[in-house]
Amino acid sequence: MVLMHGFFLLLANLTRDKKDTGDARAFSFLQILELIPFLLQPPNMLFVENVVGFETSDTHAKLIEILEKTNFITQEFILSPLQFGIPYSRPRYFCLAKRKPSSFLNESVNHQLIQSPRPLFEHFNTVAKEDDLSLEDRQNLLQSCQPIEKFLVLKNSSNDTNVESAASTTGLSNDSNDTSRTSGNDSNHEYDSLDKYYVQPSLLERWGSALDVVYPDSKRCCCFTKSYYRYVKGTGSLLATVQPMKRDKTSLKEQGLRYFTPREVANLHSFPEGFEFPEHISLKQRYALLGNSLSIAVVAPLLQYLFTDA
Repeated sequence: MVLMHGFFLLLANLTRDKKDTGDARAFSFLQILELIPFLLQPPNMLFVENVVGFETSDTHAKLIEILEKTNFITQEFILSPLQFGIPYSRPRYFCLAKRKPSSFLNESVNHQLIQSPRPLFEHFNTVAKEDDLSLEDRQNLLQSCQPIEKFLVLKNSSNDTNVESAASTTGLSNDSNDTSRTSGNDSNHEYDSLDKYYVQPSLLERWGSALDVVYPDSKRCCCFTKSYYRYVKGTGSLLATVQPMKRDKTSLKEQGLRYFTPREVANLHSFPEGFEFPEHISLKQRYALLGNSLSIAVVAPLLQYLFTDA
């Protein structure tokens, strides 16, 4: 929970495991909801983020019920960075709420769940939901994204393993026990190689058929979770550093698969170039923190829209 300007409330990731109101992590959220009707100075605006599926939960129903009773107008969204030109598939649920007499710029979508970013940028009377998009529309959306190579820091020249270290690398030294720390000396920074990021053969043997493999020219990669670096099924995409003759799962061992670096994941989250972790944060901790992060490309226009009055 974050309070900003005395009126802005952020609540996030409360029912990830679908336990709904029985999830202990939802307890604080439910308590805050139940307190809203009794506040002498309730917030004027609320911003709620959660995983997709929250919109069908009992907790969500309680949220909407209390907001309606306490004079709030709501607009709900399910949005992904893909819809903002970022090749990163991370759909999330968002609820924006304003207390009357404040109103939204596009009042036509009040009390609706929208799966398009159009209300954030346009005035219109009807909304085309993402579920109604044709296959051609979906392909056009994907093609509008920048290629993944635009977000990479450690790159291969041609198909060899020569690494071009960029100025925004993570600065983590090679350490199999993950006790590494950044040097803190930017002027004499010794950039690290790709070695620590290559995927172990045992993982390819176990999960090969389930891996989401992407390439520098790909226009999409999967959501990175906090378990990404120890990799279990569905925790994020892996990058091929060697272009195969045929892009299929039969040649995984020849594709030089590696993890995205923490800085690259931060880039896909649209973090600013100046962002960096404190020196004491380990590699695994960086992945875990990024796995719990939000996409700035999505949240920034949502906040701007929330704070804009009609």
